[in-house]
Amino acid sequence: MNRILIKNAKIVNEGLIFEGDVLIENDLIVEVADSISLKSSDCKVIDAEGNYLIPGAIDDQVHFREPGLTHKGDIESESRAAVAGGITSFIEQPNTVPNAVTQEILEDKYQIASQKSFANYSFMMGATNDNLEEVLKTNPKNVAGIKIFLGSSTGNMLVDNEATLERIFSSTPMLIAVHCEDETTIQNNLAEFKEKYGDDIPVTAHNLIRSAEACYISSSKAVALAKKTGARLHIFHLSTAKEMELFTNKIPLEEKKITAEVCVHHLWFTDEDYKTKGNFIKWNPAVKTADDRKELWKALNDGRIDVIATDHAPHTKEEKLQSYLKAPSGGPLVQHAVVAMFEAYHQGKITVEKIVEKMCHNPAKIFKIEKRGFIKAGYYADLVIVNPGLPWSVKPENILYKCGWSPFENYTFKSRITHTFVNGEMVYNNFKVKDVRAGKRLLFNR
Repeated sequence: MNRILIKNAKIVNEGLIFEGDVLIENDLIVEVADSISLKSSDCKVIDAEGNYLIPGAIDDQVHFREPGLTHKGDIESESRAAVAGGITSFIEQPNTVPNAVTQEILEDKYQIASQKSFANYSFMMGATNDNLEEVLKTNPKNVAGIKIFLGSSTGNMLVDNEATLERIFSSTPMLIAVHCEDETTIQNNLAEFKEKYGDDIPVTAHNLIRSAEACYISSSKAVALAKKTGARLHIFHLSTAKEMELFTNKIPLEEKKITAEVCVHHLWFTDEDYKTKGNFIKWNPAVKTADDRKELWKALNDGRIDVIATDHAPHTKEEKLQSYLKAPSGGPLVQHAVVAMFEAYHQGKITVEKIVEKMCHNPAKIFKIEKRGFIKAGYYADLVIVNPGLPWSVKPENILYKCGWSPFENYTFKSRITHTFVNGEMVYNNFKVKDVRAGKRLLFNR
């Protein structure tokens, strides 16, 4: 039997921090108590004194690029980086090649992950203008949800037929996750900038082309359609102050039919950073203004935004060094997202309890993930130890992404992830990922 006892940790769970011990047997947490006494000959003991013990983070939006785009990243490389960053479960998006828009292609991705993934995994089914029949075959018990791109992004899976959209929203009881940017607005803005700059548009124009207006038009339409049809809607990577009026904190999360996600980069960077970081912070939706960022933090803390995710989307350095129009959007984040949020805690922007709520508890609740996201007896032992006072700098030699770069390069984080456990297996310890692919397919209580 695999038995691990974590002692003297500051356990963070369901809005509380308390000092205590956690006993793991095989893949489960079997006891959480103020003090657990066992002979060290019976188990491996880890003294976590002064450190936080949090549930493994659940990242509800990643792009791990397999199959078809594996020069950028793959399930093995990116899940390895994820566990090093304290993310123990991920939900991956369908804009791989070929697009995951049939049950057969979707299932192929699960097969790859079952061999290669260091973290627990789920893959979303992609919707298109003409695959409703395939979408409706999706099994709600072992697939996270349906993904719809309402704005064009990497992979060109734009759904722009309004009748089709309404049919999808009306037909499936599953969670529908959407990327919201209005394509017409973007194309009109792009035409204006092309007229002014030709092909030499500066990256500083990115948030003016993929504008706040483009986001609001699309997300407000999606919310209206969800209210009309009764669909279960989850809006990914919100980036603007104006969109915050679309969401409520007046009812508990469990009762919400419309939920909201924000990503680490929209909480961290602003349009001022384009001058120094260029295409390396080019994301869709675009990083917006400091005022937008301020409102995102406010909505996150007051409960209008429910989840923090990464939208991890690696591209090679060479691809990013191209001109603005040629450089793809997206960047790698899974290795640094949890420590970035702990940095925000050090800056007084968020509490540790709130980080755990938004990165662990709420994704588990929204997707109804079975036995994950909490530190409770009977739950899977997906656990992370965070030392809040052990600084380290992001350098090329400690970046685990296949693409080899990070938007946080040369930043010194105050907090460090020292241990990550996936299904009771210690998969990461102080900058070393063990060669243990402990990930399992996520299951859902639906």
